[in-house]
Amino acid sequence: MPSIKDFFIYICGLKSLISFKIKMPQILYFAIIFILVADFGLERYLALLNIKHSKTKLPEILSDIYDAEKYAKQQDYFRTNASFGMITSSFTFVITLGMYVFGGFGWLDQFLLQYIDNDILRSLAFFGVIFLINDLLTTPFAWYDTFVIEERFGFNKVTPAIFVLDKLKGYLISGIIGGALLSLIIWIYQLTPEYFWLVAWSVITAFSLFMSMFYSELIVPLFNKQTPLQEGELRTEIEKFANKADFKLKNIFVIDGSKRSTKANAYFTGFGPKKRIVLYDTLMDKMTTDEIVAVLAHEIGHYKHKHTIKNMLVSLPTTLLLFFLLGLILKSNDLAIALGGSEASFHLNVLAFGILYSPVSLVLDLLTNVLSRKYEYQADNFAADYGFGNQLVSGLKKLSATSLSNLTPHPLYVFFHYSHPTLYQRVINISTNKKL
Repeated sequence: MPSIKDFFIYICGLKSLISFKIKMPQILYFAIIFILVADFGLERYLALLNIKHSKTKLPEILSDIYDAEKYAKQQDYFRTNASFGMITSSFTFVITLGMYVFGGFGWLDQFLLQYIDNDILRSLAFFGVIFLINDLLTTPFAWYDTFVIEERFGFNKVTPAIFVLDKLKGYLISGIIGGALLSLIIWIYQLTPEYFWLVAWSVITAFSLFMSMFYSELIVPLFNKQTPLQEGELRTEIEKFANKADFKLKNIFVIDGSKRSTKANAYFTGFGPKKRIVLYDTLMDKMTTDEIVAVLAHEIGHYKHKHTIKNMLVSLPTTLLLFFLLGLILKSNDLAIALGGSEASFHLNVLAFGILYSPVSLVLDLLTNVLSRKYEYQADNFAADYGFGNQLVSGLKKLSATSLSNLTPHPLYVFFHYSHPTLYQRVINISTNKKL
C-alpha cells in the first residue's frame, strides 16, 4: 500500500523526475529523429519555393543578360540541377535516417569495440568507415552530375582520370590532416576533460588561422597549377589600382580553373605577406581588363574593410560556444545509448551532439549570412567609389551569364542559403552609388 510520502511524490510529479534519467535516451533519440526530419522538410520546402519562383519574369535591369534561347537554357539547367539535388538529398536523408532509426552507428561502435581497445584509434576507425561508406554511396551521384549534367550544358572539363585522382587526393588529405586533428582533439579530451573545451578551441583556432594563411600554398597546388600573372596590360592595371587604393600587392596568380570547368572565378586569400589574389584563367578569357580590375577592386574592398578579420572575430565566440557545449556532454551515456551504443564514447557523443546542435548552428548561420551579405555590399561600394561601378556590374553579369545562374531566387531561399546578395540586389546597390 503506497505511503503518504509516495502519494505526495506522485502528486507533485517528483516520481516522473526520478525516472527521468531512465527515459532520457529515448527522449534524446526522438529529438535526434525529429531534428533530422524537420531539417529535411525545411530544405525540401525551400527548394520547392525556389523552383517555383525561378519562373518569375526577369527584372528590366537584368534583361540584357540572357536572350530568349540562352534564358531557356538557363531555366533548363536550373531545374535539372534542382531536381537532381532533390534526388541526391533524399537518398542521403533516407540512408542517414535509417542509420539513426535502426541503431547503425551503435552497431558499428560495438563492432569496432571488439577489435580496437585504444579509444583514439577506435574513433578514427569509426569516422573513417562512415566517411568511406558515405563517399562510396554518393560518388555515383557526383559522377552523374559531372559527366552528364555539367557535360550536357557545356561546363565540364574534368576527365575520368582527374575525377578519380581528385578523389584519391581527397582521401589522402582527409586521412592525414583530418586524422591528425581528430587524434589531437581526442587526446586533449583524455588529458584534460575539465578544460577540454578551451584547449580544443585554441587548437582549432590556431589551425584555422594557419590554413587561412597557407591554404593556397599547401593544398591548392595538389589540385591546380598556380602561376604568377605575367607582365602586361592586366598586371599593370591591377598594380596601378592597388597603388591608388594604398594596397600592397605582390602576389597575383593565375589558376588553371579550365582544367575542370568553364565557369569563372577570382578570390583573395591570406594575411600580411601571404596575401594573394588568384584569378581563374577562365575569368581572363571572358572579361575585359577593366572588368577584371573591378572584380579585384571588390576583393580588395573586403581586405580594406577588414572583413576577413571581422569574420574570424565573429567565429571565435561561436566556436567557443560549440566546444563548451560539447565538453559538457562528452561523458553522457544517454547520448551514446540513444544512438544504439552501450556507453559514452567520443565518436558517438560527437555524432549525436552534431545533430542536437544543428538548430543552434542554423540560427548562427543565418546571422552569419546576414553579416556576409552586408560585407558584399560594402566591397561593391568600395569598387564603385573608385569609379569601377559600371565595370563591376558588367563583370558580374558576365559571370552570371557564363555560369547560367538563377537570377530570380526566392527571397526566403536567399535568406537561408545566400552568403551574397542576389545579382539584382547588387546591381541596384551599385547603380545607386554616386561614383560610377
